[in-house]
Amino acid sequence: MANIASARKRIRQTAKRTARNTARKSRMRTFIKKVELAITSGNQEEAREALRLAQPEIQRAASKGVVHSNQASRKIARLSARVKALATA
Repeated sequence: MANIASARKRIRQTAKRTARNTARKSRMRTFIKKVELAITSGNQEEAREALRLAQPEIQRAASKGVVHSNQASRKIARLSARVKALATA
């Protein structure tokens, strides 16, 4: 255990930040799952709406540094491609 006050403070800050980041990542995953569920059901309107809600959540996670910005862009691009593919299917 840390004996120096600044080290104790850093431990508290890290715990807070970890909890916050875990919550953000979990929220992002939940929104992605909703989009994937709508895609598998085959309902394009529902999938499009779920993607519209998921997009800012994924971007927010990237801007906060929870996930890399390229990963966020890749997830959005792949999800939108799958939603668009529902129209032709």
